[in-house]
Amino acid sequence: MIYTLNIQDLSKDFGQILAVDNINFKAQNGEIIAVLGPNGAGKSTLMNMISGFLSPSAGTIEVLEKDINQDPIFAKKNIGFLPEGSPLYPDLSVLEFLSYMSELRGFKKKDKEAEIKRVSEIANIENILHQKIETLSKGYLRRVGFAQSIISDPKILLLDEPTDGLDPNQKEHMRQLIKNMGRNKTILISTHLLDEAETIASRILLVNHGKIIADGTLKDILFKADCADLETAFKKLTQGVQL
Repeated sequence: MIYTLNIQDLSKDFGQILAVDNINFKAQNGEIIAVLGPNGAGKSTLMNMISGFLSPSAGTIEVLEKDINQDPIFAKKNIGFLPEGSPLYPDLSVLEFLSYMSELRGFKKKDKEAEIKRVSEIANIENILHQKIETLSKGYLRRVGFAQSIISDPKILLLDEPTDGLDPNQKEHMRQLIKNMGRNKTILISTHLLDEAETIASRILLVNHGKIIADGTLKDILFKADCADLETAFKKLTQGVQL
C-alpha cells in the first residue's frame, strides 16, 4: 500500500515549548483529514513541518514514500499549502501574484494563463484578478490563498483554517470544493471548528498539547469517548480524559 503521507515520531520544540510531541500517522489518497484541536494545540506547527516551511526537531516525514529531507523539491512539487493568514504580496495584483506562483511551479506562458484561469474559476475570484491584494477583504484573501495552493493540481493539500474569514455562503462553497477534491487527493485541514470536522472530514486527528489524543472517523471518536456528539467528545478529550 502506498501512503501519500507517512509521519513518524515527529516533534518540534521552540526552546522551552514543545509544540509537537512525537506525532505518528499515515494518510492515503482519497482521505480528507481534519486536524482538530484548540488554539495552541500544535496544528499549524504540524502543517508547517509537513509543507517543509519548518524543520522538525526529530522524526521523519515521507511524501509519496520519499523523505522530504532527502528530496525536498519532490515533496514540494506534490504539496499545495494554504498557510494560516495567507501570507501574500500586498503590492501585487491577484493576477500578478498567481502568475508569479505559477512560474514557481514551472508553468510557461501559455500553460500559465490556462492554469490561472482554472484555479481562478475554482476559487471564484475571476472578478478580482486585477485588484491589488492589499485592497482585498479577509474572505477574498483566503480564496486567493486557496487558488495558489491548487496550482499544478498537487496530490496533497494542506489547508490551515481554510474557511477563516469567509461568510456562510463562501464557507459552504469552500467546503464543497474540498469534498469534491478529496476524492482523488489527500487533504489535511487544520481547524478548531467542530462543524467543519463533522461535515467534510472522513477522518479526524484530535490534537492537544502537541499530541494526537484520538485518530479515527467521527463514529470511532464518539464511540471511544462514549458520547453522542463531537462537542462533548472534544471537551472530554482535551480536558485530559484518556482513551
